[in-house]
Amino acid sequence: MPIYEYVCQDCGNEFETLVSLSAKKNPPCPNCKSIRLRKKISLVATEKGGCGTCTSRSSACSSGGFT
Repeated sequence: MPIYEYVCQDCGNEFETLVSLSAKKNPPCPNCKSIRLRKKISLVATEKGGCGTCTSRSSACSSGGFT
């Protein structure tokens, strides 16, 4: 399940929560229970794969990792 960041439009509370991909409604604000929320645009964390010593950007790393 992805983590989403929200701002409540009623009380201004900012929070993050796990949300099922199949969820059709916003989760309620933990502060005021409103569902009038705006999703914040968040940075995405990524992990660079590979062995860490490859200079090539191809997937031909000898360790079998991904780049």
